[in-house]
Amino acid sequence: MQAHSEWPEPANLEFVEQLYADYLRAPAGVAPEWQRYFAALGDGDGSRGTGFRPSFRRRSLFAAGPSAPASAGPLSPVNGESMDAMLRLQHRVDRLIRAFRVRGHMQARIDPLSDFVPYVPQLDPEYYDFTLDDLNRRFVCETMCGDGRLTLQDILQRLRATYCGAVGVQYMHIDDLKVRHWLQDRIEGGSFKAELSRAQQLRILRMLTDAIVFEQFIRRKFVGAKSFSLEGAESLVPLLDLAIEQAAEHGVREIVLGMAHRGRLNVLANIIGKSPREIFREFEDKDPELYMGGGDVKYHMGYSSDHVTATGRPVHLSLCFNPSHLGFVSPVVLGRVRAKQDRAGDADRQEVMGLVIHGDAAFAGEGITQETLNLSLLESYRTGGTVHVIVNNQIGFTTPPAQGRSGNYATSVARMLRVPIFHVNGEDPEAVARCIQLALDFRREFQHDVVIDMYCYRRLGHNEGDEPSFTQPLLYRLIEQRPSVRDAYLQRLLELGGVTREEADRIAEKRQTHLEEQLSLARTDHCGMPPSSLSGIWKGYHGEAESTADDPETGLPREELADLLTRLSVVPADFTVHPKLKRVLDQRREMAVDRRPLDWAAGEALALGSLAIEGCRIRLSGQDCERGTFSHRHAVLHDYQKGGVHRPFQKLSPAQGPVEIVNSPLSEAGVMGFEYGYSLDCPDGLVLWEAQFGDFVNVAQVIIDQFISSGEDKWRRLSGLVLLLPHGFEGMGPEHSSARLERFLMLAAEDNLQVAQPTTPAQFFHLLRRQVRRRWRKPLVVMTPKSMLRHPQAVSPLEDCTHGRFQRVIPDPRGVDMRNVSRVLLCSGKLYYDLEARRQKLGRDDVAIVRLEQLYPYPRAEIEQLLSPCPAGTNVIWVQDEPENMGAWRFLRVTVSMQFLDRLPFSGVCRPASASPATGSAAAHQAEQEQLLASAFGGEDDAERPRTETIISAKQLVATEA
Repeated sequence: MQAHSEWPEPANLEFVEQLYADYLRAPAGVAPEWQRYFAALGDGDGSRGTGFRPSFRRRSLFAAGPSAPASAGPLSPVNGESMDAMLRLQHRVDRLIRAFRVRGHMQARIDPLSDFVPYVPQLDPEYYDFTLDDLNRRFVCETMCGDGRLTLQDILQRLRATYCGAVGVQYMHIDDLKVRHWLQDRIEGGSFKAELSRAQQLRILRMLTDAIVFEQFIRRKFVGAKSFSLEGAESLVPLLDLAIEQAAEHGVREIVLGMAHRGRLNVLANIIGKSPREIFREFEDKDPELYMGGGDVKYHMGYSSDHVTATGRPVHLSLCFNPSHLGFVSPVVLGRVRAKQDRAGDADRQEVMGLVIHGDAAFAGEGITQETLNLSLLESYRTGGTVHVIVNNQIGFTTPPAQGRSGNYATSVARMLRVPIFHVNGEDPEAVARCIQLALDFRREFQHDVVIDMYCYRRLGHNEGDEPSFTQPLLYRLIEQRPSVRDAYLQRLLELGGVTREEADRIAEKRQTHLEEQLSLARTDHCGMPPSSLSGIWKGYHGEAESTADDPETGLPREELADLLTRLSVVPADFTVHPKLKRVLDQRREMAVDRRPLDWAAGEALALGSLAIEGCRIRLSGQDCERGTFSHRHAVLHDYQKGGVHRPFQKLSPAQGPVEIVNSPLSEAGVMGFEYGYSLDCPDGLVLWEAQFGDFVNVAQVIIDQFISSGEDKWRRLSGLVLLLPHGFEGMGPEHSSARLERFLMLAAEDNLQVAQPTTPAQFFHLLRRQVRRRWRKPLVVMTPKSMLRHPQAVSPLEDCTHGRFQRVIPDPRGVDMRNVSRVLLCSGKLYYDLEARRQKLGRDDVAIVRLEQLYPYPRAEIEQLLSPCPAGTNVIWVQDEPENMGAWRFLRVTVSMQFLDRLPFSGVCRPASASPATGSAAAHQAEQEQLLASAFGGEDDAERPRTETIISAKQLVATEA
């Protein structure tokens, strides 16, 4: 019978080259056949010259001499066998070993609910035509034992124990040989399979006991309450405990964790250090008046604490607050880790670590998983490796894996990173311990992500009130018969003599007593609202309602601004600027000396650069944001001849703050989540995310809804994140017109957001500086321009940046007497310039045009003060590009009602309500815009218009004609 594959030619070249190197060091150390072969090359006496090394990759070794596989050593023929036959046999052994490394995980006993082991032909010795006699022959296997030689029987036993036990490892997909060999040595070596010490076993038992006692206590004391029990996956608790201990030994001083709701309360109590009294008080829910209209459920709450390891090392632990949208906290964790590292100057990314706990269904099903993994090795987002732990319940609510994923594993998507994936049986806590230890060693060694897929089950339903047997009756009959992980592990320790029943009972009794005491305190103590003042790096900042009294002066001396513009236009002497950009830099220098007004890019550059010089950290990321989608920013210049880069914002001053302006991957939710997380740990910096087009921001709607707009109300967490969203109706079609202003205004309440649409470069300058300079911290959403970037009227003199502050409302710049106007047009954004051009064309001096630059918080006092001189009955008309059901119109209609000051009728002019934001026809857009402007000004005699007017659309005309 022939073997299942032919011997490769040339064969195992790496081995031959290594053997040749051994021959050069000590010729007698290799087999005689190889001595003769190498001697024939004429290299033994150095006759070919110093450093000569023949290439074994230029000819077939079959034709030139003996050959051998990578794991072969100095073998000799047995019982008259030819060298070639012996090497072929060794090659089959090598193929078998490799098959276990590649596919052994397929037969690993990782599922605690099933003993089924699939047949994998490549793991069967018969596949390679081995005979019974071969089982007792010795073969080379250098990584598996000290002397490098074992019988085939021993090799099989070791391979099955290593790759087909309670741990299944996937690592052969990794291209980097150094990484793969490191893992191979650790996995096949003795350390990965070493028995734990009694102290380690007792620690694991104690953590398992704490976990199960906590769950059973809650279920007994708070009958019917939702807690999303960890039962069935209790090994997560010792896993996290061991992770913290080992990470601290590696020099990690802070760990940021993210996880969904399952097991969260258990982790809070037994790992993070939240007092059970606080958790029980939340179950009692005795202070509803403190949380009217706010707060969040207990299994979404975060917490932070200072932890001291068994060896006395301090580690700060932060568990992120998390919504029910599974997986979306992952990029938030990474952003927080990166911000903490940057703040601490941890350029090696070793002192702060991220650890994210996922559910199996979410890891496989949510696209945010891929977006987050993709960030891991990008220079501007890397954190030195995140530990991903999948609590694999083998079910998603009621959906089994066969309906929830296409891959064999929930972790299949993680193979994109070329990192190890450890599949482990969650009912074997010691195997879990070995996995987390190796995972953390891998992270320290290579600064890559690492994945642990802990197979377990969900003892109860999706929540405590759910009946899982409706959809999985057989599965749950099986689960009901299983002991807890703690009880099964205790039984094993009892059999091994590692612990006594009395010791185990004392551990459980101690924990039970502690919980009873905490419950008693929770039912007697009064727990008020957490203090409103912030601490740590957030001390001195505040949220809640906006006050104009907080507005700082944001202007700067002319000399400073002129010098800054000049610095931003200077490049190194040996740097060749693109010919078309040379003109842009020349214009910057002209702006510095007042020969040219500031354009939008210059206003932004002055804001970012001045803040950086003042020591503020600047971080701006987004798709194509280095250049800018509309080729306006050019924050990173590329040498036209050599291809190198120059970053002007990093060359402003020796003492300046760090500036990162970086292109992001093509991701909205993942990158915005990252930047939101970054902002949580960078209150004194300016963190910005820019959309390629504002229309694409809706891909990140979960981050906006669940974190940015509601984080303060739910979790008392502030953020100063800035969203730059290019917005404007310019005939570019329905997907390149609208940043969905209406959605942000719909989310606006309790001064949770700032929504602005500035119309001049100076306004943008003051707005960005205000975001940092005042102590009030709220997310800022800016509708930024597109064509207005180069609009000849959308400019500012340098003087406008030397004094004053951001104006929420800009009065008519022509000095119109508000006592004599027939109507007031309120507008925002680019439309102002269209209206102004039409007013000049019509000569309508009786019309005032007022710009609403900040839409939220709504500047009621400023608007009413500006309108107060208007005679009663003067029409105030809101004019917008957007359809009637979009933009700011409906928000303003609700906010203002029917009249300003109870005497000025309020109406609107806009496109008709539409399912789509804009037309796809540039000509149709232009026609609509003409009608819009005509409606805004109306006839000279039209003084009474207390209603909303929408222009006629093409589809309405078609309907009318029909």
